[in-house]
Amino acid sequence: MNVFEIAIRRRSVLGAASRIAGVAAWAGLFGAGLALPFSATAAIGQPEPEEKVDATLKRLFGDRKIQDGASLMKLDTQLIAENGSLVPIRLEINLDPTPQKHVKTVYFIADKNRRPMSAKFNLSPALGRPTVETNVRLGESTQFRAVAEMNDGALYEVKNEIKVTVGGCGG
Repeated sequence: MNVFEIAIRRRSVLGAASRIAGVAAWAGLFGAGLALPFSATAAIGQPEPEEKVDATLKRLFGDRKIQDGASLMKLDTQLIAENGSLVPIRLEINLDPTPQKHVKTVYFIADKNRRPMSAKFNLSPALGRPTVETNVRLGESTQFRAVAEMNDGALYEVKNEIKVTVGGCGG
């Protein structure tokens, strides 16, 4: 037996083992109900094809009151987005999280998009002071809001107006 035969056998065994471990981990997560895409969709419901922002807020938060979050977080957006296909968003949360008080979930909502909820982020107190950054698409000039849901269910929001010169959602 030469060195190449041993290397090929070793790779085959390691590759098969990693595939088996991946399938087992996948089956364990989905079997335990921990799969985020399915549980998140079930928890927040399905959006309508052309949903207004009020309907989105009602679907996500029910009748809970949303308070001003300017002291809790800072939303950085462009004043004018030349291309609505790629609009950078940055949210800094100014709270030292503890297991008793922390931001559990952050929602990015563009009021005039056909489906206003642009993104959802689940956070952990182990992250420290989180900063959330992403790019979103905006179909037209809109009010953009970040809503933070605390672990006790309290809701806080910050808003910025973004002017879009060329829409990015098509249609």
